Amino acid sequence: MEEKLKLGLKNNWLQFTILVIVNAFVGGMVGLERTIFPEFAELEFGVASKTAILSFIVAFGITKALTNYFTGKLANRFGRRNLLLLGWVFALPIPFILIYAPSWNWVVFANVLLGINQGLAWSSTVVMKIDLVGEKDRGLAMGINEFAGYFAVGVVAFLTGMIAQEYGVTPYPFYLGIGISILGLIITLLFVRDTRQFVRMEQKTNETRQLENVFVQTSFRDKTLSSITQAGLVNNLNDGMIWGLLPMLLLSLDFSQQNIGVIAAIYPAVWGIGQLFTGKMSDIYSRKGMLFWGMLVQGLAIFLIPILTGFYQLAVIASLLGLGTALVYPTFLSAISFATPPRQRAESIGVFRLWRDLGYAIGAILSGILADLFGISFAIFTIGAITVLSSLVIKFRMPRDYKGSEGF
Repeated sequence: MEEKLKLGLKNNWLQFTILVIVNAFVGGMVGLERTIFPEFAELEFGVASKTAILSFIVAFGITKALTNYFTGKLANRFGRRNLLLLGWVFALPIPFILIYAPSWNWVVFANVLLGINQGLAWSSTVVMKIDLVGEKDRGLAMGINEFAGYFAVGVVAFLTGMIAQEYGVTPYPFYLGIGISILGLIITLLFVRDTRQFVRMEQKTNETRQLENVFVQTSFRDKTLSSITQAGLVNNLNDGMIWGLLPMLLLSLDFSQQNIGVIAAIYPAVWGIGQLFTGKMSDIYSRKGMLFWGMLVQGLAIFLIPILTGFYQLAVIASLLGLGTALVYPTFLSAISFATPPRQRAESIGVFRLWRDLGYAIGAILSGILADLFGISFAIFTIGAITVLSSLVIKFRMPRDYKGSEGF
C-alpha cells in the first residue's frame, strides 16, 4: 500500500480539498462568538466587568492549548482522523448550551468544549494536510488551510452580527452552530481518511536531525523553534485582546451591532484570504523576514485602534491587522514543519500550538485586568507594545533561514 502513495498537493487533491472544507466548518464554530459575546454577556447575564466577560476566552484558550498538545502527542498513536471525529463530538452540544444556558458559568463551560473541539479538530486537519503535501508545497497547504478556517470565522462573525441586529443576540445566531457541527461530523465520518501512512513513507528519506526533547527544544532551547513559538503566543495574545476588547470599544463608541459585525469580520477575512498568497510566499521567500514584518505590522496596527476611531479608519486598521497576521500564520506552521523530522512533527506542532493558544488566555486576562484598571485604550496600547517586542525577538534571536528561502 505505502509503495502506491505519493506525496504532493496534486497527487492528493481530493482528500486535501475535503480537509479544507472540514476546516472551514471548524473555523465557523469560533466565528459564532466573535461579534456578539460582550452584548450577549451583559444583556442575558448582567456581566459587565471586562475581566469577567473575557473569562470565556480564558477558558477557551487554556483548554484549546492543552488539547493541542495532547493531540500532537497522540496523533501517531490513535490516528489523525479519530481525533478529528472526537473533536466534532465535543462540538455538538456547544450551540445548545449557549441557547439554553441558565448562568454565565454554563457559557464558560461551552467554551471549554469549544477549546477541546478546536484543539482536536484544527490540529488534526493541520497535521493531515502537512502529511499529504510533502516539502514542496507545505507553505501553500498551510495558507489554504488557515484561509479556510479564518475566512469562515469572518463569514460567520458577519452573519451572527447581522442576525443579532435583526432578531437579537439569542437564540437565532447560535442556530448556525447546530448546522456547522452536524455537517462537520458527517463530512469527516464519510469522506476523511487517516494520513499516518504518509508519515511513515516520508520518514524513510528524511534527514532532519531528531530533537532530543521535543517540548523543551520547541519551547525554549532551539533558537528557531522557540523564536517561532514566542511569536505564536504573542500573535494569539493580541488576537484574544481583539476578540474581547474590540467589540467593547466599538459599543462604547455607539457602533451598531451590524457595523461591529463588519469590523469584526474584516480582520479574520483579510487574515484568511491573505494566507492564500502568504502561504505560498513562505515556500519561496524568507520565513524569518515574513515573521518579523508580520508581527511588526500587527503591533503598529494595534497602536492605531484607540487613535483612529471612525468606521472607515477602523476598517483599514482591521485590514492591516489581518494582513500582518496573514504573513505569520501559515509561516509559523511551515517553519516548524521544516525544522522537525516527520515522526516528531505532530508533537512539535502540538507544543507550538500549546503555547500559541495559551496566548488567548494570557491576552484575555492581561487586557481584561488592564482595561478594568486603566481603561480599554491603555490595554490596547500595551498589547501593541508587546507585539512589537515580539517582532524584535524574531529579528535578533531567530537564525537566518536558508532552506526554501532567500534568507533575511
